[in-house]
Amino acid sequence: MTDPQPQSAPVAFWVPRRLRMVRTDPPRVSPEHQRAADRIWGEMARANPTGLFDGPVVACTSLDWDEPHHIVLSWAPVTYRHYALRRVPGASALPSLFVAVLQPTDDGRLLVGRTSSWTAAPGRWQLPGGSAEPPADHEPLDEAALRRHAARELVEETGIDAAPHDLQLWAVTRGGRGTIGVFFRAPARPASVLAERFMATVAAETALGREPEFAETALLHSPADLDTIPGPHADYLELVIRRYAEAASAWPDDSPGQA
Repeated sequence: MTDPQPQSAPVAFWVPRRLRMVRTDPPRVSPEHQRAADRIWGEMARANPTGLFDGPVVACTSLDWDEPHHIVLSWAPVTYRHYALRRVPGASALPSLFVAVLQPTDDGRLLVGRTSSWTAAPGRWQLPGGSAEPPADHEPLDEAALRRHAARELVEETGIDAAPHDLQLWAVTRGGRGTIGVFFRAPARPASVLAERFMATVAAETALGREPEFAETALLHSPADLDTIPGPHADYLELVIRRYAEAASAWPDDSPGQA
């Protein structure tokens, strides 16, 4: 599940070589603000009972650099209810942290999906991915853990199976309300394979009586292609597609490249 609130602030973009995660404590919330957030969350959950649940997620407390090209992300465990604080006057909520996967085709297009009506952001076009989750007891939340989570989101939403170690750290973004995105690039695959895997996923979910997370997918080559898919899109999508296209144009013809 992704952040239920739309984001509209300009998006910052970095290309780190390494990512280090540091756990911190979540901020203290006053009883008054917590009661207000609980009330708002209850209203949101009743309005979208299938798309919102108060599960554990990771919020970002800070983004720093410990040396050139090395980003340090400090994080704290919260639940989705924490983000209801954004609607409480005078309160503040930590920005969310999510992972996303750039799944390219052999001809340089990127796979995007439109979220289904029951999700937290219905009808939004975005890359495969979702909110980062806290690790199991005694396990670290590090770059490897984010890769595993990204690979899991990719196969759940699109049917495309990628080994976590094949996902390359590609970029980090900061968007609306400071929301942090960690992007990984998957190996390129033929467009026909991507279509077959997605159709198989839709068929499997439908057979179980469930609506898939992505209602449909599309392949985009440039930001101009966003005009061909009606509806809202994630705040990072135009910038990420543009940066990917710019990097791809600089790759040798016989190399898949890396941004």
